[in-house]
Amino acid sequence: MSTIGQASAAGAEWREEVQRLTGQIAPDVVQWRRDFHAHPELSNREERTARVVAEQLRAMGVDDVRTDVARHGVVALIRGRRPGRTVALRADMDALPIEEETGLPFASQNARVMHACGHDAHTAILLGAAKVLVAMREHIPGSVKLLFQPAEEGPPAGEEGGAKLMIQEGALENPPVAAIFGLHINPELESGKVSYRFGGMMAAVDRIRIVVTGKQSHGGMPWQGVDPVVASAHIITALQAIPARHIDARQPVVISIGVVRAEGAWNIIPDQVELLGTVRTLDPEIRRQVAEQFHRTVRQTAAAHGTKAEIAYGDYGPVLLNDATLGAQAVKTLQRAIGSENVGETRPLMGGEDFAHYALKTPGFFFFLGVRNEQIGAVHALHTPQMVLDEAALPLGVRAMAMLALDYLAHNQASE
Repeated sequence: MSTIGQASAAGAEWREEVQRLTGQIAPDVVQWRRDFHAHPELSNREERTARVVAEQLRAMGVDDVRTDVARHGVVALIRGRRPGRTVALRADMDALPIEEETGLPFASQNARVMHACGHDAHTAILLGAAKVLVAMREHIPGSVKLLFQPAEEGPPAGEEGGAKLMIQEGALENPPVAAIFGLHINPELESGKVSYRFGGMMAAVDRIRIVVTGKQSHGGMPWQGVDPVVASAHIITALQAIPARHIDARQPVVISIGVVRAEGAWNIIPDQVELLGTVRTLDPEIRRQVAEQFHRTVRQTAAAHGTKAEIAYGDYGPVLLNDATLGAQAVKTLQRAIGSENVGETRPLMGGEDFAHYALKTPGFFFFLGVRNEQIGAVHALHTPQMVLDEAALPLGVRAMAMLALDYLAHNQASE
């Protein structure tokens, strides 16, 4: 039998063993997820989460557990008993500033903080995959690096964090990572299914802040001042012409203003208005074009109203690009792990994911895990106070992540 054939045969055996082990630890995965859900922590504040993760990894017998990476990140290594490459599996740990309204018995105990994006599930799934892989380390040709990442939602103003800081602090080195996999729950996808896309899967995300400055005046005598409120309203409207009239209509572009803020009173025209928002694109060149047109539109519109505009245009993350070669192999693994009928392609999403930073440094593959179940009310969107998920999907995530690591290492050992 060829080495490739041997890898395929091993994959079939691994699938049965991974499935058996996943069944054994499924209650642990659910319990971990509920514990993290009850104790959510905001970006760059994931102290308890990181401590629990590190404690669990050490209890499993993971070889190396490094803490305090990118503030509260945990990087761990499972060394196989046979030589080979190193593959990474990544999960994010932070929560959102949302007051939970699910009524769950394990609902958030922290006021105005909630795991409304499923990072509690991601962390629990990766812990489960780690436990499976530790039990199978005798058969691992290489090593599996585990990245438990803080601040995926973006670090607080004035702080660094997230995937960029993980990379800067060596998360992909010592040993160097040859490929990386990650997942995200999706409440729009039926529980028990996964979806993927080659190429641009999730949008590049730019944060924007505009400060429009005029001259304060009495609300009854606006001619004595320069009104930044009216100027801001025109800026908001003008920005919507960028995707409609300046960018190829076949290219998805979203420009959204989420905050309009000014200090003052009902009868005072303020001297400043602050606008906060985001720009989303799916192509690097389109991203450049939008940024250029954005600055031109804001400055010229502000000037037309006699105001001045200061612009902060921040880079949260690039387009999440799934590597086609790695992806072709990964899709076959997912089909073996959970059944071909449960694996399908998805359209690109305008949401962002800082997993994209890893995928710029090494071949990456990211996929969605369905958690929608109408029978239990798991139907609400991410980033909402009612978001719940079907925990029956968690073992599938464990199985998929463990199999992706095992198959990748076996296939690439056989190819060398």
